[in-house]
Amino acid sequence: QVQLVESGGGSVQAGGSLRLSCAASGATRESRTMGWFRQAPGKEREGVASLAKDGTITYADSVKGRFTISQGNVENPLYLQMNSLKPEDTAMYYCAAAKTYQYTWSFTSLTYRDYSYWGQGTQVTVSS
Repeated sequence: QVQLVESGGGSVQAGGSLRLSCAASGATRESRTMGWFRQAPGKEREGVASLAKDGTITYADSVKGRFTISQGNVENPLYLQMNSLKPEDTAMYYCAAAKTYQYTWSFTSLTYRDYSYWGQGTQVTVSS
């Protein structure tokens, strides 16, 4: 069974930090490309950061210098460290994984259509 489960969301004041974790099971553990997305009410889902198996990373311009995506272990393969949070970072954050062997070892993407597996999301709320 393919499953992704996010954790670590919460409510913080502007300037604060949160660390999101993504637990994976099944085929998602072998994915070569994983990413974090977010969606605020009334807005489209947007890519935040993507990590390839070889360590290649891509960030959205809006989070560069503030967010850090990183690899974990087999059970928790993906993290997102979020620093200097702003109210505009408020959204539901989703972990995503591409199909096993779908892409090359260095492929990253901030496009949601490139991903096949999604978690249920974890809410991040930043107050001013």
